[in-house]
Amino acid sequence: MAYYLGIDIGATKTAALICDENGNFIGDGQGGPGNHETVGFDGMEKSVNQALHEALSKAQIQIGQIDGAGFGIAGFDWHSEESKMKEVISNIGVRAPFKMVNDVVLGLLAGTSEGWGVAVVSGTGCNCRGWDREHKREGRVTGYGITMGEGAGGSELIHRAMQIIGYSWTKRLPSTALAPAFIEMVGAKSLEDLIQGYTANYYEIGAEAAPLVFRIAEQGDPVANDLVRWAGAELGEMAKAVIRQLDFEDIVFEIALIGSMFKSGEILIKPMRETVHALAPKAKLIPAEVRPVLGAVLLGMEASGLVLSNEQRDSIKTVLA
Repeated sequence: MAYYLGIDIGATKTAALICDENGNFIGDGQGGPGNHETVGFDGMEKSVNQALHEALSKAQIQIGQIDGAGFGIAGFDWHSEESKMKEVISNIGVRAPFKMVNDVVLGLLAGTSEGWGVAVVSGTGCNCRGWDREHKREGRVTGYGITMGEGAGGSELIHRAMQIIGYSWTKRLPSTALAPAFIEMVGAKSLEDLIQGYTANYYEIGAEAAPLVFRIAEQGDPVANDLVRWAGAELGEMAKAVIRQLDFEDIVFEIALIGSMFKSGEILIKPMRETVHALAPKAKLIPAEVRPVLGAVLLGMEASGLVLSNEQRDSIKTVLA
């Protein structure tokens, strides 16, 4: 019997999953945060070890019985980091063939029907990656959000929302229902107090406030509606960048939409779709609520040389979902 390991190394937790050659669940485990940008490579190794050994214990197998492994790594953004990543994987005892990718690619593997195309993540932050059909060429954005002018996850949406509320206070833009909604949310005394508190950091307003923006937009506030359209267009522009890198403009392919922001539905997805279709009219945008660790298992199978049909992929994803 062949066994495959997938590990999703995230910013808040690390998940491991082991399955057999038929895609049957064997064992799983969980560790702490593993993004080296926040916990360092030692912290990454500790979290991966914790998740791995819990999964091996449940599966009742040894690490040497693993035939292929896949790792999706948050913060794996540059080739210069590759040697340290491989060192961590070596230290935890993996000797089987393995592949490692930025964690966004896991959503692509698990969220599209054939494991290639484009994945756009919009949750607390945002990111976008793509693979061609053969997994030979990868397209990407920087993944550094507002620092590099990429949007929009919840953090970027709220950053822009507070700018717009400021504009309404200075009369640069019309008044907006966003202002009283945010005042009530944080318990501010007035609009001036809201802006002072936000800029002085005694009112902390982050990505968790994104649902409030969508609610005000759905109630018909024109400024909030413009803000949501901006967010959708920005997500579309990220996808377009990756589409150009991969020469997908004239082909049929899927874009997996991953993350909590897409739960808002068409109010966000429609402007994104319109933006993408201006460049790639055959692109299919597919909301995908997936467990990224499933993509890691599929990556592990690929690393071992196993070639799956679309039917086998669907079956494995169904079994492990």
